[in-house]
Amino acid sequence: MKHVSTLLIGCVLIAASSISHSGRITTAEIVSHTTSAALSCMRWTPVGVCFWLRCSLSGCSVRTSIKVGHYQPDAVVSAYNELGGNPWLEIRASLGLAQRSAADGVLGRLMSVPINSAGNRTEGGQGKRDHRNLIFRETDVIGHPVSVLSSIITGTGYLCRSQTRPFFPYFQSGLDALSWRMEVPEMFYPASVIPGLREIGRWPWQTWGSVYPRTGWTTQTEEPKAAAINAQRAGDIVTRRRQPHIYVPIRGGSSSRQRVWPPRALVEGNPRTGVWQMLLPRPESSCRVFGQNDLASWSGWGGGKVDPEGDYAWNLWRPYSCCRDRGTFLFDINWIRFP
Repeated sequence: MKHVSTLLIGCVLIAASSISHSGRITTAEIVSHTTSAALSCMRWTPVGVCFWLRCSLSGCSVRTSIKVGHYQPDAVVSAYNELGGNPWLEIRASLGLAQRSAADGVLGRLMSVPINSAGNRTEGGQGKRDHRNLIFRETDVIGHPVSVLSSIITGTGYLCRSQTRPFFPYFQSGLDALSWRMEVPEMFYPASVIPGLREIGRWPWQTWGSVYPRTGWTTQTEEPKAAAINAQRAGDIVTRRRQPHIYVPIRGGSSSRQRVWPPRALVEGNPRTGVWQMLLPRPESSCRVFGQNDLASWSGWGGGKVDPEGDYAWNLWRPYSCCRDRGTFLFDINWIRFP
């Protein structure tokens, strides 16, 4: 607990001294916004009991430990305008140049032109007329800095160990440039060509857009919704294995000090698989899924959320259950369905 207290105090001091930037966010600000949403998004609750067999020279006995469930911020998902220009400043400084170099190396040679910024334009770039409803955004999925707390205090059994590692790049669209920009092989999925499959929202009455094809291109009149679609697509990729993209799947499980039931793969509109908290441009202190019906709203979901630089970021909160390791696991009993 001493290490936890030291880390929390350090985060608070850094957050207090940080300065907000339009279209930019720092690690300290991410920690601060995440902390402010903990009561609303975490939903910590005892969900059952685990039973363990513990044997020693004097014999064997059955022990129990409480099983808890809660959401925790696994990743920061950013959708942004400029290749290598992640709005998370520390990630931009450490990984931005490498991402741009990789994309230029892959597609620069393939297309014989340098890879430029994203924005509102038709696919193919030069020589084509603007199409303001067709929006492209780079997207990154980076391990959340707060996930380090779960690895420190998992021995208590009251906080589950995250599957993610802090600051680890699970997906960077610049490294996945061929699929993210050219839609290969995403264009061949049935959900990419059949309307109504994997829609974010309720099709056909109210939909933000389709999860497939999982690329950076979206047809959407509202930029915040277009960025949200990209975030959902990236989350869909990293929470699954063996996808046709260049990425590292989020995976993991029990540690030596606890048994963990990790979340399922992310599914749009299903809060049991994950919820989103906006960090940029307008920090929020609550979590929800994308795709809400805003047809009756005067300003719509994206009202007041348009970033002039085209940069957006969210926390992805995912549900875990776990119990403290007290021997050889026998079975568990749940009195609450979680999530």
